[in-house]
Amino acid sequence: MKKLFSTYSILVAVGVLIVVVIVSMWLKGSLSQGENGSGVSSLPTASLTTDTSDTPVTPTAADVEMKAVWVPYMSLDMSRETDQTEAGFQKKFDAIVAEVKEKGMNALIVQVRPFGDALYDSKLFPWSSILSGTQGVNPGYDPLKYMVSAAHKAGLEIHAWVNPLRIQIKNSPSILSQDNPYNLWKDDPAKAGWTVDWGETSGKYYNPAYEEVRRYIADGVLEIVKNYDVDGVQFDDYFYPTTSAEFDKAAYDAYCASAQKNGTPLSLLEWRKSNINALVSLIYQEIKAVKPNVAFGISPQGNVQNDENMGADVKTWCSTSGYLDYICPQLYVNFENAYLPFDEGAQTWRDMVTNSEVKLYYGIGLYKAGSDVDSGTWKNSNDILARQVSLGRQLKGDGFMFYSYDYLNNPHTKQEVENVMKVL
Repeated sequence: MKKLFSTYSILVAVGVLIVVVIVSMWLKGSLSQGENGSGVSSLPTASLTTDTSDTPVTPTAADVEMKAVWVPYMSLDMSRETDQTEAGFQKKFDAIVAEVKEKGMNALIVQVRPFGDALYDSKLFPWSSILSGTQGVNPGYDPLKYMVSAAHKAGLEIHAWVNPLRIQIKNSPSILSQDNPYNLWKDDPAKAGWTVDWGETSGKYYNPAYEEVRRYIADGVLEIVKNYDVDGVQFDDYFYPTTSAEFDKAAYDAYCASAQKNGTPLSLLEWRKSNINALVSLIYQEIKAVKPNVAFGISPQGNVQNDENMGADVKTWCSTSGYLDYICPQLYVNFENAYLPFDEGAQTWRDMVTNSEVKLYYGIGLYKAGSDVDSGTWKNSNDILARQVSLGRQLKGDGFMFYSYDYLNNPHTKQEVENVMKVL
């Protein structure tokens, strides 16, 4: 009986072993199919990878330091050119690309909507006056389409720079086209208050107090992102043009009357910041819904209090998700500035950007280098920009943006440019 039992045990063990082998082979075949055959995701293979410590690592886009140059609308102005053709514009922009590449930069921030008008084919905003001298005149070609193509061909990123609220300032542009939203809205009682004429700046502005206006501005950004292969969209520092309560009194009074029914209204400044926050978060959401890889950034003033007075809630943008991919404070000061030395400003912004999802770029005032401004302190040395770049790296910033293109090759910035190129 004992021997019989022993023989039986051996047979059982062999049978179990055969079953284990069969099951193992079946599992191996199933897992190897991954998503190709069975619809089940493959298991992680990190433990199966070979040692690649000696293999060079190609930096991803996230690892590359931003070295950008702003190209303002003045640098693209065709209105005074003898040759206003498509070829003429392309020649002008090709020169910009060549200069930027020669200086070792890797991105362009190109102003494509300076005054509620467009350097691209838009259904919401009129053609820009800088293309022909007259707002609303179709130049017969699409500048942004070419700029995107030329920039990418040269290996440069291109970000579409938009001024969100400005329509006209100090008679520029001199005449607004009939299809400008300002002219379309001004006599419509249902759209009263959507734009504001403001005497302090002799300007006209969109009023972000209204949801419909915010939506219109957001739709304008979405139009760019959908129709052009831009790498990013950037707002500049122009938000509310004044701290005066008269600018949007009717809208604020209406808000207060409504808010008082359920609680205490926000102060004027906090209300304005909430309006801009609503605009910024809406645009961020719209961009990410269409092209998640397109970056949305803002370049506010370097002075934080000035930003808040304009309704720019930079502290929230730097610390909270859902607003920005990057922020680029315009620190157009040197180390000797009496009010905001560069090193103090750079540290302030570094401390403010606490959200790891928000990149910090430092805006550098190239245009001031070697000039007499700021009591002549920019002439005290010729390596100010180079030292600013070095400090930005010490503070673990993500890159730099230089204002502006026209000063990359300029007599009074020549030495500073040569020195900063050595460290870029």
